[in-house]
Amino acid sequence: MRLKPLPSVPDDLEAVAAAQQAVPLVPGSENDCCARLLRRRDFPSRDVARTWLTFLRALELAEETDSGFRRTDREPTPENLRESFVGRVFGAAEALDALRETEKPLPAESAFERLRGMVPGWERHKQRGWEDVWEDRIGDLLDWLVLLDLADRTDDGYVAAVDQ
Repeated sequence: MRLKPLPSVPDDLEAVAAAQQAVPLVPGSENDCCARLLRRRDFPSRDVARTWLTFLRALELAEETDSGFRRTDREPTPENLRESFVGRVFGAAEALDALRETEKPLPAESAFERLRGMVPGWERHKQRGWEDVWEDRIGDLLDWLVLLDLADRTDDGYVAAVDQ
């Protein structure tokens, strides 16, 4: 299963590890976990905390059990984060493939044009301006790829990292 919520890109991967540490070891309700993330990470809203909780699930750093949400013992190493991000975050593999398929830097707007077909139909019909929302999302995906050293940002756009 690939999950869609994607938080804003932090300055470094330590922020991901810190968010994981804010999730309890003993399972708690979504409300309890979000409240704990709000307190410990100083997120601006419950929606941001919920986005992070779901994103941590995608990265396999947290899981939902019958009793609620809890953090896993998976180490937030760059290798683990890369693997889970590409395999479990909606659109990440496609964004990385788009970068790998081009020989010149790909601006976020061009990446969106290449990937717009992957936007689910219900997303297109649920709100006006979905293109702007998804163009921002593709930009965020590209920035996460940069943070994870799977891509590089240039003056002209994004390129796949050479050694990944």
